[in-house]
Amino acid sequence: MSIHVDGIVAIVIFYLLILCVGIWASWKSKNSGTDQDRSETIMIGGRDIGLLVGGFTMTGGLFFAKPMRSRGYVTMLDPFQQIYGKRMGGLLFIPALMGEMFWSAAVLSALGATLSVIVDININLSVVISALIAILYTLVGGLYSVAYTDVVQLFCIFIGLWISIPFAMLNPAVTDISITASQEIYQEPWLGSVNTLDIFTWIDNFLLLMLGGIPWQVYFQRVLSASSATYAQVLSFLAAFGCVVMAIPSVLIGAIGASTDWNQTSYGLPDPKNKNETDMILPIVLQHLCPSYISFFGLGAVSAAVMSSADSSILSASSMFAHNIYHLAFRQEATDKEIVWVMRITIFLFGGAATSMALLAESIYGLWYLSSDLVYVIIFPQLISVLFIKGTNTYGSIAGYVIGLLLRISGGEPYLHLQPFICYPGCYLEHSFGGKPVYIQRFPFKTMSMLFSFLGNLGVSYLAKHLFESGILPPKLDFLDSVVSRHSKENMDKTTLVNHDNITLSELAHVNPKHSASHNAAFSNKEAFDDSETNTEFSKSDND
Repeated sequence: MSIHVDGIVAIVIFYLLILCVGIWASWKSKNSGTDQDRSETIMIGGRDIGLLVGGFTMTGGLFFAKPMRSRGYVTMLDPFQQIYGKRMGGLLFIPALMGEMFWSAAVLSALGATLSVIVDININLSVVISALIAILYTLVGGLYSVAYTDVVQLFCIFIGLWISIPFAMLNPAVTDISITASQEIYQEPWLGSVNTLDIFTWIDNFLLLMLGGIPWQVYFQRVLSASSATYAQVLSFLAAFGCVVMAIPSVLIGAIGASTDWNQTSYGLPDPKNKNETDMILPIVLQHLCPSYISFFGLGAVSAAVMSSADSSILSASSMFAHNIYHLAFRQEATDKEIVWVMRITIFLFGGAATSMALLAESIYGLWYLSSDLVYVIIFPQLISVLFIKGTNTYGSIAGYVIGLLLRISGGEPYLHLQPFICYPGCYLEHSFGGKPVYIQRFPFKTMSMLFSFLGNLGVSYLAKHLFESGILPPKLDFLDSVVSRHSKENMDKTTLVNHDNITLSELAHVNPKHSASHNAAFSNKEAFDDSETNTEFSKSDND
């Protein structure tokens, strides 16, 4: 297998460009604020990400962007720790961290496979080099580096993929995709159809993609970096439109792959579908249907997409750990400089962990499915409860967490060869996952798990509230300090906030005033409490 020198040169040039932009953004971030707010500058870019950069880097927003930004949070876990306490914040950090790590590993693994197809270099080497570059500029520049490199990377994605489309479509081996959309030429029509028996599976996955894509720190990090709540909403809508535009080339390339007589190409037979390589159709089309110089442009686009995702997820994971776990849970007196160093160390550690998983994982999509499931089933219902439902407490949050986790695991996971404990209606035995057969669920058990998690949170929360406030259970049994113990001043140093609105962090935790300026601002942002729409919705007391 010969190495494509031209491809190596193209990749080197692209990586150097990204690295230079990242270093420049790092220099910009160091000159954007005082030493006292350096950690927040790294996490959320000093809350001054502009319209152009913000729109490119956030590629929903109607219901979640405004309350999160208007309250001045620093990470997605802040509202959980305010309402449910630092212990529950730590538990919710686990699926959030796993989601970010699995996603980073999945995209890095995809990049390695792509580079190996087009440039013929070792998969492991390509993954390690790509990860190191992403870690390096994230390490030195934080969100500024991630955001500004996102702009360059998204331009590369757009240009690189759209340039390759005409060359692939005009290849003699490709039939008009409008014909193959409805007629079987080389394989079944690429538009496909949904089996009636699988309709609930499609609905389940659709809801997972739509709702499970909301509670990610990688998204809220951009929301919280906006200069205002309204600005955050506008950026979210612009980014959603950008996502649709960016998805069009991928759809076309998939259609081209299904419309190709692969026997007329250097790929030969059997075709990618019969060789079970449909997940690699993008690099295969670039390699075998486009001129080499065009395929290298496309390769740059793929590399850009991967690095854009990986660096964001690594920064998100380190931000949550440094701010919510290290600072709020263990060292509330930590200096800003100390927090910055914790972030740098964890960026390196989490980046290394994601790289290791990318090298060892057998399935790209298995990692992606698992990460989405964890976020959808566990974190999404908790986010709904903490932002929009008054009266939920730590007891309900723990119950919802456990219920969602157990129900999700009970359905099994074919990509991990995990057999289900419960065979829901419609489940069947599948032999196409390698190894021994596994059961596949047709019942929408993921959405069911999410709903039961949500209802469990509400039910247990209101039950605990009733039992304690009615006197059926004595206050001393409120060992989590989440219902009646809140009335005791000696317990107000806990990071809990239940039925007591507009309490700033300084009231909840003993911190060194010298180092807590940025932290207090995060939880007592004036905009949060002056915003009429937000105030009306979130400032009602349960005692009314």
